[in-house]
Amino acid sequence: MENTKKTERSYFKVGLVILIFFVISFLTNILGALNPSVSDSYSLTKTMAGFLPFSFFIAYGVMSIPSGFLVEKYKEKIMLLVAFILALLGSILFAHFPEFRVYVISLFTIGAGMAMLQVIINPLLRVAGGEENFAFFSVMAQLVFGLASFVSPKMYSWLVVNVHGENTDVNGLAKLLMKYTPVDMSWVSVYWVFAVISLAMVFLILVTKFPKVELKEDEKVGTKESYFDLFKNKYVILFFLGIFAYVGTEQGVSYWMSQFLSDYHGLDYETVGADAVANFWGLMTLGGILGLVLLKLFDSKLILRWFTLASMISLVLALFGTKTLSLFAFPAIGFFMSVMYPIIISLALNSVDKHHGSFAGILMTGIMGGAVVQLLIGGLADIISLKVGMLFIFITLSYIFSIGVWAKPLVSNKTISLRKKGNN
Repeated sequence: MENTKKTERSYFKVGLVILIFFVISFLTNILGALNPSVSDSYSLTKTMAGFLPFSFFIAYGVMSIPSGFLVEKYKEKIMLLVAFILALLGSILFAHFPEFRVYVISLFTIGAGMAMLQVIINPLLRVAGGEENFAFFSVMAQLVFGLASFVSPKMYSWLVVNVHGENTDVNGLAKLLMKYTPVDMSWVSVYWVFAVISLAMVFLILVTKFPKVELKEDEKVGTKESYFDLFKNKYVILFFLGIFAYVGTEQGVSYWMSQFLSDYHGLDYETVGADAVANFWGLMTLGGILGLVLLKLFDSKLILRWFTLASMISLVLALFGTKTLSLFAFPAIGFFMSVMYPIIISLALNSVDKHHGSFAGILMTGIMGGAVVQLLIGGLADIISLKVGMLFIFITLSYIFSIGVWAKPLVSNKTISLRKKGNN
């Protein structure tokens, strides 16, 4: 049995799973960089602009729990293929018919595929790399996830400059994309790139033999009874709202910052704004590394309160500071938000003693906070102003801060003492 498990392990398969982490982030976290371009192309109000991330992230609310049932029934390889075929169809559909209504459908389709992938990848990574290496590979996957979020806005900037853009001396990929991209909508070329990436992932998964994944208790989707039982626990609802608030905050900042820098400071959203979005995700990755160290030294609830307060201060500086200050403060929010998601998840799972798989599904459904908060910000922006709309983020941050006060985990994170034994 032990030899069978070892044969299922493979650095190639680990690499493939980590590549999937990269692709999820690459396709998801570009929306903030695209927002101003999309709004200009379709003459969108802020409310309608907020409807775009709503279309994407609401797919998590719809698909997270059903995906768990589907994976248990049809297994990982089939569902990986389904997820990337959805991403492929969504990308091609919009790239070929770049209309607003088609874009909304496309975003939901791609979002549904990404929701499926989120359910599959962690158990698959555990089996492919071995349980004893799971923590290491998980951290590596998160770093790669952050790297992709940094790279994709950079790719968008390159495409809009080279595809029907300022650079007239182009060849290779840019020249090819010019044939299939509307002259006044160079950002649409991003979705041709997404289509190629999704197609490549379909072929790669087809030729790969995946290990048999035996789900642990905390990875199983659970029964209807387990969900009813969980919803009787107030902490289940409170932590669901915690993930809802976190993703709403994360997307609220990353989605609107480029538009804000353009509206209030006159900065070019195709280059400077996109760079700010990239830096937000890049600093989030660096902050995650610092967070790993701090979690060995301090209680996670304390770190959550510190970093949330620092995020609030950065948001004040971003919204009310000078152009230069705003340009630095927005990405800094990403740095301070880096510890929030893993801490909220760990506090949540450590706060209930059963049905962890079902609870994880409920928590993942909370990702739809990235949908709802954007609509609220967009609506407030149309009624009053974008600056006032983004003040709503203080409400979600305040809720996250409260978690660091009221959470009562059954097991706290293990810390090390810097004092030598025997010292008082």
